[in-house]
This record gives sequence, C-alpha cells and structure tokens, in this order.
Amino acid sequence: MIRELYLHNMKINDKKTINAWCSYDLANSVYNLIITTAIFPIYYTNATEAAFGGSTVKFFGLSIDNSVLYSYAISFSFLISVIFYLTLSGIADYRGSKKAFMRLFTYLGSFSCISLYFFTGANIELGIALAILASVGYASSVVFYNGFLPEIVTEDKFDSVSAKGFSMGYIGSVFLLVICLVLVSVPETFGFIDSNGEPSAGAATQFSFLLVGLWWFGFSHIAFKALQDKPTGNPINKEAINKGFNELKSVLNQIKDQPIIKNFLSSFFFYSMGVQTVMLLAPLFAASEVGMESSELIIVILLIQLVAIGGATLFAKVAEKKGIKLSISVMVIIWMGICVASFLIKDKVPFYIMAGVLGLVMGGIQSVSRSTYAKFIPKNTMDNASYFSFYDVSEKVAIVLGTFSYGLIDQISGSMRNSVLIMGLFFVIALIILQLTKMKPTKD
Repeated sequence: MIRELYLHNMKINDKKTINAWCSYDLANSVYNLIITTAIFPIYYTNATEAAFGGSTVKFFGLSIDNSVLYSYAISFSFLISVIFYLTLSGIADYRGSKKAFMRLFTYLGSFSCISLYFFTGANIELGIALAILASVGYASSVVFYNGFLPEIVTEDKFDSVSAKGFSMGYIGSVFLLVICLVLVSVPETFGFIDSNGEPSAGAATQFSFLLVGLWWFGFSHIAFKALQDKPTGNPINKEAINKGFNELKSVLNQIKDQPIIKNFLSSFFFYSMGVQTVMLLAPLFAASEVGMESSELIIVILLIQLVAIGGATLFAKVAEKKGIKLSISVMVIIWMGICVASFLIKDKVPFYIMAGVLGLVMGGIQSVSRSTYAKFIPKNTMDNASYFSFYDVSEKVAIVLGTFSYGLIDQISGSMRNSVLIMGLFFVIALIILQLTKMKPTKD
C-alpha cells in the first residue's frame, strides 16, 4: 500500500530524480577507490612503520603487527555494518526514514575521511578508529541508497539506472584518483614540503584524505535534495527492530528447499571470502611484501579499474555462450592462480602483470555472480528485495570471516604471503561446490 501511494503521488522515472540518485555513486565511490583501495593502506603502512620503527606497533598498549591490526579493523567494520544493516534497514522501512539514515552514515563516513588528515602514524588509535568509522559509514549508507531505487524508477529500468550510477561513480572516483596521483607524485609543486624543505608525499597524501571527505560530503547533497523520505509515523518497536532479521530468516527457510540456489550461495560465500579479502588487502600486501610506493600503486589501481570493465563484459559473454558454470569456474580457477602467484611474487613487474589479471576477474566475477543469483530467485516470489538482502549480507559476512582469517594467519605465521595462499583454499572449496551445482535458472 505504501509503495502504491508513493508511486501515485511522486514522479516515477523522472530524469532529474534519477540523475540525482546516480550522483550519490559519484559522491561515495571516491572512498571505496581512494581510501579503501589505493592510498590509505600504503600511507598507513609507511606512517606506522616510520612512527614505531618497524611493522610492530603499540595499539592501546598491545604490541601487534600493523598489517594484522588493519585486517582485524576491516573485519570489525564489516561486522558492525552487518549488524546495522539488519537492525536499521527494518526501522528505516517501518518509519519511512531511509534518507535520514543515509544522511547520518554519509556524514559519519565523510567526516571520518576528513579527520584522517590528522592521522600521522604515531596516533594509530585515532587512525584505526577513523578507518573503521569511514568503512561503516560507507557500507551502511549504500544500503539505504540502494533502497531508493525501486521508489524512483519502475522495474524495467532497474538495470539501466543502476548501471548509470555505477558509471558515474567510476568516472568520479577515477577523476579524483588522478588528482591525488598528481599531488602525491609531485608534492613540491603544490607546496607540500616537510620541515627540512624536502617534498612531502605524506602531507600530500593526508590532503588527499581531506579531498575525499569533502568530495563525498559535497556531492551527496545533490541526492539528499532530490530524494524524499515518506514518514509513516510508526513508532520504533520490537517489530521494526526485528524486521531485517525476520526477512533473512524467511529467505533462509525458503532456500533450504531450493538446492540450486543453496549450493550456488554456498559457493558464492566461499569465493567471496577470497575475492573481497584479496581486493581489500591487496594494497597492504603490495606495500609490505612487494615494496610498492603510493604513486606506483595508484597506477596499478587505475590499471585494475580499466581492465575490470572489459572483464565484466568478457565473462558475461562467456556465461551467455558457454554457460554460467563454465564462466564462474574459469574465474575461480584464475583467482586460485592469483593467490599462488601472490605467494611467489617478490618484484614489481610481475605484480603489475598479476594486477591486470586480477582486474579481469574482479569485474567479471562480481557482475556474473549477481546476475546469476537473480536468475535463480523463484519467479513467483514476492520477496525479491529480501532475497537480495540475503545475498548482500552473505557477502558482508564473507568479508568479515575472510579478512579476520587473513589477519589471524598473518599474526600466527608472520607473513601476509601465507595469508593470501590460504585464501586460495576458499576458492578450492567454492569450485568443488560449484561443480556439484546444476546451474539452471529457477522456473517457478
């Protein structure tokens, strides 16, 4: 009823509203590319090693390796995001307050990025806390952002509008990344000089964090101005709080009787543990194990982003021509090879080559996995949103377990090379499950 009233009173498929919604991808994608992937992990490594005289740091009095600490921090941030997702998404729907929560987490994430400007390495507690808050802000705001899609366009436009948002996000994030690359590469040109009069890439990097936060905060207001909450007046009660958990429980009970989607999700869960962990922690690996500098890694990230577009198209065609199972299986096998190669690689040139291969399967496995899952959802279900919520939560839990495992192995063995090698085992398990799955779309 609420959906029908909303459609009746508001303009659907309105071009201005669609562009405003897509602009949020333009706003927040800079965090995912620049903070999570390209710049912060290397700055974190270099700054903490300079401050503590090595990779072992003091975190609230506890001696721990900086890479282990960062892995645990990422794991913890996604755990918090899952909890927020399950509780606050239900409250937002029940009270009609998606934009309010979206704004809250946007401000949390963007101001955390801005505050990273003050992270020097020695104040590691501040740096880790801000990294966690920025991650929570990003992951949580996206949940409410995605929730607006069915409220601004009809179902036949979901794919095209979603793709438009992705494209805007890609363009914006790459544009700002190039600016940051210039700042870090020639800091003296822009006045970033240390106390000795030498060029300071560190100061330029800190300024990049400031730019990311301001960009995210500023462009987000285009979406905030156009998107509107529809307050229901419903009070926050136990039903609202439990809504997200109950929806997932309902989907889980349905999936138990659907072996195809159950097996696919099991395989997806295991290879997501590997894929997402490698993607999130590859910059830290590159800095610590290969000796990549910030400017070099930014070039690697740009390479990955460009190749990922072609990879998504390539493996979508493979899935169409040769079948879904073959397409995903080939990508999982390549990911296994990436894990083994990472264990062996010690020089920068082979790392550049491996990064290109990683980009190819990164774009492919994410796009094919989501489209495959959509095909397996029962055609007569009224719970499409709940099914995709289950998919998103599965991926986030996989990130929690994958990044925690990565950090734990690093802590026990003393090497991230062992961590990334173990990630390969997750792909092996995923491949085995995948081979036992009949990849035929659900017909009822």
